Amino acid sequence: MVNKKNKYNFSVIIEKDESGYYIGRVPDLRSCYTQAKTLPELYKRLEEVVSLCLDVEDNFFKQKIPQNQFIGFQRLEVVK
Repeated sequence: MVNKKNKYNFSVIIEKDESGYYIGRVPDLRSCYTQAKTLPELYKRLEEVVSLCLDVEDNFFKQKIPQNQFIGFQRLEVVK
């Protein structure tokens, strides 16, 4: 039996918090985020968490994984 591998491309949002940690989020996958002190460590952790999230999507939700196309990023200021 041949194990078919799927190839995915996801957009990742990376921010830096007040403590200096990098936070990476994958909007196309439910609750898919991680953090690290350095960018190289964040990239490693993102690969791990995306793999886990893909397993959950496949085994629990059984829905097609969205492959949205990144268009742009806009910062929005709201005064309330």
